[in-house]
Amino acid sequence: MPTTVDVIMPQLGFDMEEGTIQHWLVQEGTKVTRGEPIADVETEKVTLQVESYATGTLTKIIRHEGETVPVGEKIAEIEEEG
Repeated sequence: MPTTVDVIMPQLGFDMEEGTIQHWLVQEGTKVTRGEPIADVETEKVTLQVESYATGTLTKIIRHEGETVPVGEKIAEIEEEG
């Protein structure tokens, strides 16, 4: 049975409290590999990429482009292979 992995807004800097999703680099239904960039996130100081936490399929985007999300909040789901 497939396992669902939550993708959360990571803390990309020591004092980061939230980030704004600028662009999803993949869409729902896209196969991804662990470590692959899946979204661009902007903080107060810089724009960085969020990487996939697992190899599988991005099944659900929960937070959309332009949304500001607190660190630790779920932004997407990946269904792991195998």
